[in-house]
Amino acid sequence: MNDFKKHLRRVLIIALVVYFCYILQTSVFARYPLAGVTPNILICVVSTYGFMKGRRYGILTGFATGLLLDVYSGVIFGLYALVYMYIGLLNGLFKKQFFGDDLRLPMILIGTSDFIYGVISYLVLFTVRSQNDFSFYLMNVIMPEVVYTLVVSIFVYYGILHINNWIDKFEKKGSDRIGNY
Repeated sequence: MNDFKKHLRRVLIIALVVYFCYILQTSVFARYPLAGVTPNILICVVSTYGFMKGRRYGILTGFATGLLLDVYSGVIFGLYALVYMYIGLLNGLFKKQFFGDDLRLPMILIGTSDFIYGVISYLVLFTVRSQNDFSFYLMNVIMPEVVYTLVVSIFVYYGILHINNWIDKFEKKGSDRIGNY
């Protein structure tokens, strides 16, 4: 039962982080675009949980985040859930190379994830409509969004890292207390 509570607590905290970042992405940052694009904070969340906690957390966080986007703003239902799930899976493959304070790997993975997301979005949403100017879309939408996402992801990454360390410390303290009785 204690293991169930621990996982439930972690899942609820991840759900709150996803919801908070969704609100930030769709309200605050959508109101103040930079160079005509907004940062994809939810990619930061899915990528961070993927390489921080592994494939399982990456897949589940990605699917739930994508489903949230599909329900509220999806053009093709299930597209975002599928894309975010695979992004979480790919980032989860790098769990063994993850070191908390090193910022290089998270930035590379988040930037690559956002780039992949942009390319897939172009292929699915624009190529179907015969809008085939990929170089324009790459230079005016994908790359500015990747840069903006990377700048914002520094703060998101450290926030999630701090929350994750706090949860780990809390769980360790609780297990030490139980072990003393």
